[in-house]
Amino acid sequence: MWEQLDETVKFLRSKTDFEPRVGIILGTGLSGLADEIEASFSISYADIPHFPVSTVQSHKGKLIFGTLHGQPVVAMAGRFHYYEGYSMKELTFPVRVLKHLGIERLMVSNAAGGVNPDYRAGDLVFIEDHINMMPDNPLRGKNDDRLGPRFPDMLHAYDKVLNQKALELAHGLGIRAHKGVYVGLPGPNLETPAEYHFMHVIGADVVGMSTVPEVLVARHMDLPVFVFSVVTNQCYPLDQIKETTVDDVIAMANRTEAAIKPLIKELIAIV
Repeated sequence: MWEQLDETVKFLRSKTDFEPRVGIILGTGLSGLADEIEASFSISYADIPHFPVSTVQSHKGKLIFGTLHGQPVVAMAGRFHYYEGYSMKELTFPVRVLKHLGIERLMVSNAAGGVNPDYRAGDLVFIEDHINMMPDNPLRGKNDDRLGPRFPDMLHAYDKVLNQKALELAHGLGIRAHKGVYVGLPGPNLETPAEYHFMHVIGADVVGMSTVPEVLVARHMDLPVFVFSVVTNQCYPLDQIKETTVDDVIAMANRTEAAIKPLIKELIAIV
């Protein structure tokens, strides 16, 4: 991996001398935030050595270097998932690339189902912890000490200070927002009512099919992480569940995006 990482970073640096401070991963239905970036350089994932290619319909599939609210950023307009057929190491490889490009913080967005009965579709949730129910771990296998320690501690995986600032900013902007726990599942199917009930019982607030692998790799490299979820469908209590399609998820994320943009700009300015 080290050799592939070195080749990818050298390739990108041969294309641009832009120095990002913040990395952003834009999830399902949220890639429109990329349009707010004053782009200096962008490139398709397909043109980057060793990069996966996104197969999800709402993901643009490109890496964008530029400024957002005065902050130098590199944004992934679209991410990768285990259900697409990639290994955990493959789908988290871009996070390692961003770190080696010089970012000091990673901001991650996702669309998620709400298993907290107090959450409604359209709410924001700033993630303060997670429950990993993925079938594999990107850190499995021989450890390369140049990338991080064999046994990274997960006590401070999420930025609690930035979570609190985000919550205050959201409330100031009139956005319904919470702090909560994310549970990561492999997908691609949505969960059964019994599974939603199980996740509620074990302490989850939102459920999705991404994020946890990226957080594990970021923590492995001692990279601070801020994660927010957009609740796109209500999954608890069980009598409130409605049949949901991916188009429904994308539509709700898109409707919420207009409210999210000013919040993210304010957060970017203070990180």
